[in-house]
Amino acid sequence: MTEPVSGRQPVLALLMRLLLAAVLVLPVFGAQAGVVFTTLYSFTGTNDGAFPYAGLVQGNDGYFYGTTSAGGTNGAGTVFKISTKGVLTSLYAFGSITNEAGVALDGANPWGLVQSSDGYLYGTTYSGGTNGTVFGGYGTVFRINTNGALTILYSFTGTNEGAYPYAGLVQGSDGSFYGTTSRGGTNEDGTVFKMSTNGALATLYDFGTVTDTYGSPLDGASPYAGLVQGNDGYFYGTTAGGGTNRGSGTVFKISTNGLFSSLYSFTGGNDGAYPEAGLVQGSDGNFYGTTSWDGTNSIGTVFRISTNGALTSLYSFINGTGSQANGLVQGSDGNLYGTTCVDGYYFEFEQVFSYGAGTVFKISTNGAYTSLYSFDTDNGTNGANPQAGLVQGSDGNFYGTTSSGGTFTNQFGQGCGTIFRLTIVPEPQLSIIPSGPYVILTWPTNAFVFTLQSSTSLDSSASWSTNSLAPVVIGGQNVVINPISGTQMFFRLSQ
Repeated sequence: MTEPVSGRQPVLALLMRLLLAAVLVLPVFGAQAGVVFTTLYSFTGTNDGAFPYAGLVQGNDGYFYGTTSAGGTNGAGTVFKISTKGVLTSLYAFGSITNEAGVALDGANPWGLVQSSDGYLYGTTYSGGTNGTVFGGYGTVFRINTNGALTILYSFTGTNEGAYPYAGLVQGSDGSFYGTTSRGGTNEDGTVFKMSTNGALATLYDFGTVTDTYGSPLDGASPYAGLVQGNDGYFYGTTAGGGTNRGSGTVFKISTNGLFSSLYSFTGGNDGAYPEAGLVQGSDGNFYGTTSWDGTNSIGTVFRISTNGALTSLYSFINGTGSQANGLVQGSDGNLYGTTCVDGYYFEFEQVFSYGAGTVFKISTNGAYTSLYSFDTDNGTNGANPQAGLVQGSDGNFYGTTSSGGTFTNQFGQGCGTIFRLTIVPEPQLSIIPSGPYVILTWPTNAFVFTLQSSTSLDSSASWSTNSLAPVVIGGQNVVINPISGTQMFFRLSQ
């Protein structure tokens, strides 16, 4: 039902008459897209966990699943699920099974999750497990269902098959899981491995197999990030060290049977150095990633690389707008979205110091960069220092974690981390249709962070005020039928 306006005929009828009578449609005016940031949950550092270093994954039940690297009942980290409304449930506390030395045989310090085609969630822990317990264990691979029943599939031995997996897994098109270890292997430079759903593990590649005369790994070393399977069937990844240029890191690809190719070695110059995050394949077939250091301003880059290794630096981070970037995700609008752990670096007495609580940004595939949110805005109460990238939910919003900050602190005064949601409000278009003594103004209802304002002048000293008439929603549009007073009137949407 429509409501009458000041005793006149119903709005819809008036609108239709005015639209039919309108003879002039003014140009459509745009406003800058808006961002709504929401903290969904602040970890307390107790049974719910603390310091979520990994990102989230949305399950087929609509919940988001993730891990905390510490906290929980036993202090060794947790697996949790959270609804889009911020209701969090702890599913499992690592360290529930220990030996006499207190080592977590079921794993400790978990990383990211992936939901398999069988409905289970699979992940890794950086330490713990049944091997190397004198040193706290070399890490595990585990499976957990959505109710929290956990099974340890594999415990790394720290020898030929690797140690300390620093990232989660990816399920290949063949049903197997693929991942990396940051250390271990034949050459102690890390590995790429393949694992079946029942825990049968095979090492596909040992980094450090190709070296120079000094023993430096030309094929890369220390893969801190996980893998992504390209549409050509190969898996693509990065190493934070090694390569042919001063150990500045590499990009590589590997087949399901271990055929390895080094695609690019970073120089430590304008192309960046030390890629610690993984890659994402864009809709254009290229891969996109970040480096944590160097570039034009020495604090990291965003790059694009083709499947044959042709690399283009798209953006060099600038102090104050972001640094130490994490992985990227391509949004449904075609842009790439990511986070930075800090805002920048400064140098003092030959030492390097980081500052700032981090940012959320977007970047187009041709390098147009926009900073969307700064965690410094809320003095850490909305989280700080995100260590992982974002995931776009089925509702179109982006979800992520911060490794610190939030409203709860531990005994050292350190924030225990948060889960957040970022809503991108599309760039609204304000249409102005004059009709006799009225002007009809329309703009989309999804531009809910914008307010219609009016002024009688466009001078720099002009006074803009919220329009007195409230909009009526008709067909997904906000509609205002505004009487024209005076000789001129101007309208805008303001965030």
